[in-house]
Amino acid sequence: MSETTSQQAGYRSEEWATRCELAALYRLVAHFRMTDLIDTHITARVPGPEHHFLINRYGVLFHEMRASDLVKIDRDGRVVEDAQKVAADPKRYRVNAAGFTIHSAVHTARPDMRFVIHTHTSAGSAVSAQKQGLLPISQHALKFYGVLAYHDYEGIALDLGERERLVADLGTCNAMILRNHGLLAGGKSAATAFQEIYFLERACQIQIHALAGNAELTLPSERVRELTASQFARDDEEGIAELAWESALRLIDNTVSDYRS
Repeated sequence: MSETTSQQAGYRSEEWATRCELAALYRLVAHFRMTDLIDTHITARVPGPEHHFLINRYGVLFHEMRASDLVKIDRDGRVVEDAQKVAADPKRYRVNAAGFTIHSAVHTARPDMRFVIHTHTSAGSAVSAQKQGLLPISQHALKFYGVLAYHDYEGIALDLGERERLVADLGTCNAMILRNHGLLAGGKSAATAFQEIYFLERACQIQIHALAGNAELTLPSERVRELTASQFARDDEEGIAELAWESALRLIDNTVSDYRS
C-alpha cells in the first residue's frame, strides 16, 4: 500500500508497513499449519516511542488476517485505537488477554525483538511436555543449541506476575519452549522471527518422528553441535532469513483477500 493510501486509512506509513508484515506473518504461519484455530498470537512493536504493539483481533483466523484486522494496544493490554471507533464496534477491537500477557512482557524487556510468535502445534506442544526438551538430533535442532530458553507452565497466561518470570527465563535467547504449552520465537524483523519459528517447529517435528521409531538415536559430538550452531549464527548475519522471507511471501500472494488490505 502506498504512503497516501496508508494515511487515508488513518495510519502512519511506518505503522502500516508493520501491519502488512505482521499480517503476512500470520498467513505464513497458517500456510505451514502452525495455527490453533483462533488461539495463539503473533505481535509486532509499533515504530515510535509510545510502547504500543499490534495483535490479532480475536476471532479472525490466521489465513484470512489483513493489516486492517490488527489491533493496537499498550503493554497493559488497553486498546489505543480511535475511541469513537472502539465504542461503535467493541467486538472489532477485542483481543485475547493471554496474548498480551506473554507478548507485552517480551516486547517490554526485549525491544530488539520487534516481532514475537507463539504457537501451540502438536509437535511443539509434544516436545514441550518431554522432560529432556529439544534434543540435538537434527540440523534444525542444532540451530538452537545453547541458545534455547525454557519456561515452566503456570496455567493459562492471565497472571501479569508471570511476565517477570517469563522474561527472566527468556534472557537473551530468541526462542523458547514453554513447558507443557508450546513454542515462542521472535526477531528483529518479520523475516528473522519467521525463520526462528519455522526451524524450531521443524526441529520438534523431526524429534517426534525420531522418537516414534523407538530406535536408538545418534547424537552429534559436542564439537559438531557447537560448530553447527555457529554456522547458523553466520547465516543470520548474512541475511539468509530475508531471502527466505521474500521467497515465502510468494506463497501468500494472489489470495482471495490481500494481507495488505
